[in-house]
Amino acid sequence: MQRITRLLAIAMFASSVVVGGNHALAGRSLEGESRYAKLDGHRVHYENHGKGREALVFVHGWTCSLKFWSRQVPAFDGKFRVIAIDLPGHGQSDKPEVNYTMDLFARAVNAVLGDAGVDRAVLVGHSMGTPVIREFYRKYPQKTLALVIVDGPLRPFGDKKMMEQFIAPLRGPGYKEAASKFIDNMFGPNATAEMRSEIKNSMLSTPQTVAISAMEGMADESIWTPDKINVPALAIMAKSPFYPADTEELYRALAPRLDYQVWEGVGHFLMMEKPKEFNEVLAGFLAKNGLLKK
Repeated sequence: MQRITRLLAIAMFASSVVVGGNHALAGRSLEGESRYAKLDGHRVHYENHGKGREALVFVHGWTCSLKFWSRQVPAFDGKFRVIAIDLPGHGQSDKPEVNYTMDLFARAVNAVLGDAGVDRAVLVGHSMGTPVIREFYRKYPQKTLALVIVDGPLRPFGDKKMMEQFIAPLRGPGYKEAASKFIDNMFGPNATAEMRSEIKNSMLSTPQTVAISAMEGMADESIWTPDKINVPALAIMAKSPFYPADTEELYRALAPRLDYQVWEGVGHFLMMEKPKEFNEVLAGFLAKNGLLKK
């Protein structure tokens, strides 16, 4: 009876999440408090919603920005404290000439939490945001309540030679053309023409130097050590031939407390293509693990 009651409570909580619509990205604020933390003398932009010492923190992917969470933040605003971050070099954050490593990004997340007065967080990382939040967990395990992987990697895409072949087309004067083709392969069937245009324009607005350096940061072998993730974890992955057959097995080995899902009929931006379903799954995960209680 207790188990049934708990499952009903989780279902009611998940269904109560308000789903954001298919809003355009350009110029869109998430209507929170726009703030800046400081890291190494540079500004890291974030938007804050609500108060509390614990927060649900959204971390975007490669060349993206906090606006890519425009369908999630309104859904959880008012239920938890919610923070969305522009990683260094992205969005409204400063774009200094530095190496954009996963360590830098993880320290930026920590700087934001410090500025916001947050002690512990559930970190949601899309794409490159996954190695970012994993690096954050390595550095600050006591500040990590849970990790949510959104179509992101927990192992390298290949060896150094393969990664350099992948990055090479982005290095020259034809960067935007090469990056545009790369982005085109990320979309799923639910991505509208408007969504595709807004995503591509937003990603291509990130400086080439930042894009290449961040890609090199993901090629750093030191970030792919097989240390365990011992907090609750959720992985929502798009079904794709890009991922090897043993992906789930590897993820479960690294994160023993993992809820692993594979969605069909979606692309890389699954949280934007199916916001209702994504928000319900995330809300259910939070409720099931007793996270971020008000």
